[in-house]
Amino acid sequence: MTNIKTKYLKEIVPELKKSFGFKNDFMVPKLEKIKINVGISKKETEHNSKYLEIVEGTITQISGQKPVQNLAKKSIAGFKIREGIPVGVSVTLRGKRMYDFLEKVINIVLPRIRDFRGLNEKSIDQNGNLSIGFKEQTVFPEIDQEKIEKVHGLQITFTVKSANREQGLALFKLLGFPFRKIIIN
Repeated sequence: MTNIKTKYLKEIVPELKKSFGFKNDFMVPKLEKIKINVGISKKETEHNSKYLEIVEGTITQISGQKPVQNLAKKSIAGFKIREGIPVGVSVTLRGKRMYDFLEKVINIVLPRIRDFRGLNEKSIDQNGNLSIGFKEQTVFPEIDQEKIEKVHGLQITFTVKSANREQGLALFKLLGFPFRKIIIN
């Protein structure tokens, strides 16, 4: 087991049971999956035909898993999108890979962000899921900055099985996510 999963089972579950009054372990919020997503604009693929391959390679390096191309389901004239063209690339992590990736994000990636003062609590939705956006993929240690052909952003969504926002926030704080301190004057 990874360090973070062991911490979850031995420390976080009892703490959440005590603070929310859960009767058994199955009621405690649990991290279900991590989804990494990159949107691809038509402009980028027109200028560079290898852009899609570059993004797929980057996501493969970051996640350790081959990404899936997300295709447009229908044509939208206003966005100049035709049905069947790639509009994004995504990876879903579960199990051991999910916990390894979570540990990497908390301990390595977030501290490497320039001028990082903590995550905003507003990034957590009503179901307790956390979404983080990155402007560049260079904060990940697997990416060699000298070999980058194109800089692109990505979004990571941490999906939680929980009842509400407060339980999800408590879980993320106990897992070690650094949240911004709110100063009230």
